[in-house]
Amino acid sequence: MFDQYIVCGLRARGEDGGEVEVRMPYYRGLFLSMVEAVDLVLDGTPVPPERTTFTVHGNTYTFAELPRVTDDRWEMGERAVLGFTTDEPLTPGEHDVAVSVRLRISYMPVPGGGRDRKRLVLA
Repeated sequence: MFDQYIVCGLRARGEDGGEVEVRMPYYRGLFLSMVEAVDLVLDGTPVPPERTTFTVHGNTYTFAELPRVTDDRWEMGERAVLGFTTDEPLTPGEHDVAVSVRLRISYMPVPGGGRDRKRLVLA
């Protein structure tokens, strides 16, 4: 439903990674314990979850921590930051950014979520 709005922006972070701004592909906010995964593929290469973090309104979590976070939420329309580390600095220019979000929604018998892919320019 909101797939085309998931990927919002890309920026470099120091010499070893970057950040992708992402929005939730769901019409309601959810507790972070219900965010099962936010998978990132950068320029055709998957970024392992252990090399990513998830930040929402200033609070940063690893994906191993999220299942236990029941006192923080990701609201509909709110931009979260998917931080990631790389072996090499991100180069200026175009990058292919694909994000897949899996959500656990209490009244749905199958996982919710969505996918978005954009070509973004890093200055």
